[in-house]
Parts: sequence; C-alpha cells; structure tokens
Amino acid sequence: MKLLRRKFLHLAAGAAALPAVSRLARAQTFPTRPVRIVVGFAAGGAPDILARLLGQWLSERLGQPFVVENRTGAGGNIATEAVVQAAADGHTLLLTSVGNAVNVTLYDKLNYNFLRDIAPVAGISREPLAMEVHPSFPAKTVSEFIAYAKANPGKINFGSAGSGTPQQTIAEMFKMMAGVDMVHVPYHGSAPELTDLIAGHIQVVFEPIQATVGHIKSGTLRPLAVTTATRSDLLPDVPTVAETIAGFEARTWQGIGAPKAVPAEIINLINGEVIAALREPALKAKLADLGISPMPMTPAECQAFITAEVEKWAKVIKFASIKPE
Repeated sequence: MKLLRRKFLHLAAGAAALPAVSRLARAQTFPTRPVRIVVGFAAGGAPDILARLLGQWLSERLGQPFVVENRTGAGGNIATEAVVQAAADGHTLLLTSVGNAVNVTLYDKLNYNFLRDIAPVAGISREPLAMEVHPSFPAKTVSEFIAYAKANPGKINFGSAGSGTPQQTIAEMFKMMAGVDMVHVPYHGSAPELTDLIAGHIQVVFEPIQATVGHIKSGTLRPLAVTTATRSDLLPDVPTVAETIAGFEARTWQGIGAPKAVPAEIINLINGEVIAALREPALKAKLADLGISPMPMTPAECQAFITAEVEKWAKVIKFASIKPE
C-alpha cells in the first residue's frame, strides 16, 4: 500500500510539473523561424530605424532573423490590425507608439480593440518634442507666448504633420491647459509644416527634437520649451513647458506589442532581451544620437503606462473635437 501511495504521489507531482516544463520548452525553442516586426510608418523614419536597430539585436541574440515589415496607412491602424489577426505564437510583433493610444479615441470604428487585442511586451523609447517658433515671433518664453496668445485670440496658427498626429494632440493639450485659442493648420507630414514655419507662414509647432535640432542650432527656429517632465540632454538650456504649466507632460514613445494570446513565457523572453538591449552601451549611444531615451518596462508596467496614455489623449481629443483625416 505504501509503495502504491508513493508511486501515486510521484506521478501526481510529475503531472503537476508538466505545464511548467511545457512552458519552459516553448520559451527555449522560440523563435523557430523568422519574426516579423510590423511598423505602421514608412521606412527611413525614426520608428523604422528604431525597429531595425532592435531587430538586429534580437536576431543576434535569439538566432533567427527579426525582419521589419512596413505596413503604412490609417495612422498605424493597418499595421495594428495585421498583428491582431496574426498567429499568437510570438513570430509577429508590433512596434507600438503613442499613435496607438490616440487612435483608441480618435477613430469611432476599428476592427480591433487595442487595449484588449494587443498584449504589451516591452517599452523601448520615449522622445521629447520641442515647442518652436519663428525667430521673429515676439515671445521668447512660454509665459510670454501665453500672454501674447491671450491678447491675440485666434491669431496664432500652429502647424502639425496631420490631424490626430502627436504634433496636433500635444498642441491641443497645450491649448487646453494654457487656456489659449490657436488655429490648427494640418500638413501632410512634418517637412512641409517646418518649411512653412521657417518661412513665417505659421507661428508655432510642437515637433520631435531629433527632427528639428539642426534648425534650432542654426538659429532658423527658436525653441521655447520641451514637452517632457525633465529637460532634454540635446537642449539642456531649454526649459520644460511644465516649468510654466504645472503637470504638463507629453512625448512620443515606442514599444513592442504582440497578439493577445501569445504565451506569457515568450512575452517575458522578448521583454528580457529588449531590456538587455536598452542597457547595452553601443545601442544606448545610437539612441542618444537620435535624441531618444530608453524606456525599459516590464509587460505589467507597459500595460499601466498605455492605459494611462489612452486616458490622457481621450480627454484632449474630446476637448478639441479632433477627427481623423
């Protein structure tokens, strides 16, 4: 009887260990083929470059190619939907961004629910934007800008790279928190927007620093502030908007997401490799050259961060009645 009982307990213990062994085996064998990183932006831009840098690291570490696939259109929704519909085995990943958090509220009807259908895997980076004006603009500080805007309601034009882009939503948040009235002038991308700012046809933009630091250093544009909670290493003498408007904080950001049912052990494996990459000195230096700060996060921290971002931009979109193009 004792022998049978010992045998039963041994078998029961072995059975209980099977799921853990299965999960471990799955993580140890991943990836078994090339992995796609789907990017909702065109090749050559900062998100694409970031995905390729990270993909190279993951390829070397995990022994399979991590290939960037650019699926542009609809503000990143085409790329996101492609990943939602992919097999939940970790071999298709999404480069997530602030645009995903904005699109939750911006679009009335989507074929997916971002918070439900995309599992956060890792945070990658965050980038400040600069509030910039033409050098002839009379205000030299955020306080002076607000005073001028209140004295001239509806007479300041701010440009953006298009409706619903970070350039617009961050400017609209500035309007909301500063209590000023400015007119939105949307463009098809940042290049024509900046051309018109340099020419003096519009008065202010909120643009990622890496896109305009050359203009700032040459004196063709004047920065009033950066949008992050702390000052930027690229522009250490430029104050933050929050130094004038308490609580103001905005940035673009990128992360990695996956179809919702990807096993946790694969998500944790990728997360660990991304965090290792962000700590690697050579990659950190490349990111710094792009004006990008690492944003390492656990999957749970990513979930909390993205949820907060969705809530933040929902308030702005509703306040400004922003509609997609």
